Amino acid sequence: MLRGFYTAASGMVSQQRQQEALSNNIANAQTPGYKADQTALRAFPEMLMHQMSKNDVPTSRGLNFPMQNPIGSMNTGVYVHENIPDYGQGDVRETGISTDLALVDGELPDETGGLFFTVQNEDGEERYTRNGNFTVDGEGFLVTTQGYYVLDEAGAPIQTDGIEFTLTEDGTLQLPGENISLGIAYTDNVNELAKEGNGLFNGEAGAVPGEAAYTVQQGVLERSNVDAAQSMTQMMESYRMFETNQRVLKAYDESMGKAVSEIARLG
Repeated sequence: MLRGFYTAASGMVSQQRQQEALSNNIANAQTPGYKADQTALRAFPEMLMHQMSKNDVPTSRGLNFPMQNPIGSMNTGVYVHENIPDYGQGDVRETGISTDLALVDGELPDETGGLFFTVQNEDGEERYTRNGNFTVDGEGFLVTTQGYYVLDEAGAPIQTDGIEFTLTEDGTLQLPGENISLGIAYTDNVNELAKEGNGLFNGEAGAVPGEAAYTVQQGVLERSNVDAAQSMTQMMESYRMFETNQRVLKAYDESMGKAVSEIARLG
């Protein structure tokens, strides 16, 4: 009985965590460059069930226990193994704001590869983002909405002196008297990156391979790749599964209550 109690409880915990991930996706449905999280559920290790019979001949295979007839396997519960971001390209929306930039993926050399803007967080460390909702701060630097410096290909903050710039499709800012190349980073496996919040990713990334085809567009933003309608449907399914496990847990609780209060009196 206790085994079923814990199985139902693990199902409730897993569905609760899945709802948290879905809620976060829906909350960021309008966040530029946001990548939706997908929850991966995994069962606890299976246990092989055997038939118990007094007629079995005790045998062993190097172990000191009798072998019974196997009757099947049983899982003991489920848990959230990990949240996996979906790095698929989001739709591109025109804003008309010159500091809004978007990476539009073309042909990449690796199926799991990805392109990112390079920025500098508050600790001075390089991070990566797909959110091109940039602006120019009071000192003339190109920054994110959180105030993080946008970096060039040499890893230095981009100084615009507050002057309007034009961006070419290869990611070059054209300013009076100089051209500055955006720091576009490439990773051959986006699944090795980790989310850090504020649209930032941490991990290993390097220069863009020469065979990669992409464009950087100005005056547009990459929208979130969250499908709000699908996420709402998944949330309702998760909630129903939570309620089902809750009813099973309640039934086990009532059975255990009877075992303690009623069956004990029969003795």
